[in-house]
Amino acid sequence: MATSEDATPEGATDAEQPPATDASAPAPAAGAGRGRVRLRRAALLAVPALAAGAVLMTLTAQGVLAAQFAISGMPFSVTADNLDGKGFEQFGALDHMIENSPNSGDTGGQVLVAVSAIKSATLTRLCQSVDLGGINLKITAGDAGTPATAADLTTDSDLLSGDAAFTNIEIGGDASTYTKGGVTGPPGVFGQQADTVTIRNLRQHNYATTAGVFKLPNLHLSFSGEGC
Repeated sequence: MATSEDATPEGATDAEQPPATDASAPAPAAGAGRGRVRLRRAALLAVPALAAGAVLMTLTAQGVLAAQFAISGMPFSVTADNLDGKGFEQFGALDHMIENSPNSGDTGGQVLVAVSAIKSATLTRLCQSVDLGGINLKITAGDAGTPATAADLTTDSDLLSGDAAFTNIEIGGDASTYTKGGVTGPPGVFGQQADTVTIRNLRQHNYATTAGVFKLPNLHLSFSGEGC
């Protein structure tokens, strides 16, 4: 996607105030301490996110993960200038967090999502970002002439937008009878499928993504003040 952002968000040292000190104590240099506190907070948030990402990438590369797993409850944004897919399915589902998840809020640990499954996909100028509390972990790929590619791709979204076109689309069938996207939906659930899908200016608000294979040419990971 777009060119990666600077690793340190602009204005990061202004987010917190230092604790009150004795009037007789020497004043610290302007901004001293505040930047270190902000960076420590970002590091504490980022370490589990990076570790979970490494495990997810390993498991999906081995084809171990299915379309559903216990979600963290932290949504992430995905954008692409263009998505071209062969073999498409979509149906509704409930994603579940672990018991007593700190991210469950008033949802009871459940999120209603639309599962989109694509047998094979190419994504041009792909961007993915997750808000870690004032700073974003941002990944870009497929922005240097070679698009990102995925096989057996599924995304669990509560928002999807763009300019879409389908070929041989079927709408309203039972999701458990559809096969074009390579997954089986829940019985009795409204679904749709198509031979191909093209989405320009794709934007998704996701809770989960899995893929059997995900190739990310020109991959760049950074911390940024802005998400995708």
